[in-house]
Amino acid sequence: MRYRRSRLSFRNGFRTAPLSARIGLVVIAIYIAMAVFAPLLAPFGEADVVSSEPFAPWSIIHLLGTDQMGRDVLSRLIYGARNSVGIAFITTSLAFVVGAGLGIFSAVSSPWCDSILSVVADTLMAIPQLIFALILLALFGSSITSIVLIIAMLNATQIFRLSRLLARNVVVMEYIEAAYLRAESTWWIVTKEILPNVLPTLLAEFGLRFCFVFLTISALSFLGLGIQPPSADWGTMVRESATFISYGNVTPLLPAASIAILTVSINFVIDWFLDVTSGLRNDS
Repeated sequence: MRYRRSRLSFRNGFRTAPLSARIGLVVIAIYIAMAVFAPLLAPFGEADVVSSEPFAPWSIIHLLGTDQMGRDVLSRLIYGARNSVGIAFITTSLAFVVGAGLGIFSAVSSPWCDSILSVVADTLMAIPQLIFALILLALFGSSITSIVLIIAMLNATQIFRLSRLLARNVVVMEYIEAAYLRAESTWWIVTKEILPNVLPTLLAEFGLRFCFVFLTISALSFLGLGIQPPSADWGTMVRESATFISYGNVTPLLPAASIAILTVSINFVIDWFLDVTSGLRNDS
């Protein structure tokens, strides 16, 4: 009943979503379409050198010009959505599976297990995330697998803290005690009682965490330790052409604007989602 009420509230809120949330949803849908259909939308290949002139001006053939190697900027922007957004989504999903799973498990487990998991999470959270990521990537290399696993591990600690706090607030409720008295299994209690009550907050945190992961991967690419060439990545594209801003070339601003627009759009949607699920927005 509690979960059904939340779901109905979300549906009612969608029909009366503010303009900012609607714009955010449209922008997110466009980015998803770019990531999924990149080979069909891009006029050229991801790493194809299509011009002998580096940093060629905008033209009918190359709508956004070319980069320092003569590759089409528009095509690399479109493929960059697949790489940057896709890898960030996979990383965030992995971080949530690990962090939220361990957080809920910690809340319902024995005190000694809870203490061990909390100490490990606190230790990892005490280390500055970007510096720790740079050290680990320097040790293990900048492959996509390393990036996903390292960034997911670092973000899972914060998700663990949030999910553990939410779950501990639920396990003290009377209906949880009643479930234990009915001899319900721990798995049943977690899936039927705890998870539905913490899911809205976790979904909102997923959006926020995706933004942090997305920006972290872009920052690592800008520093040269993220997604490696010839794969198109917005952070790498900014780094490769950053010096040309002083010459009036706005090409470096295009991938930077792509990063900023997606981040702002996700935050618009999260704000609306939190209003709806928390009951702060009255749809009656």
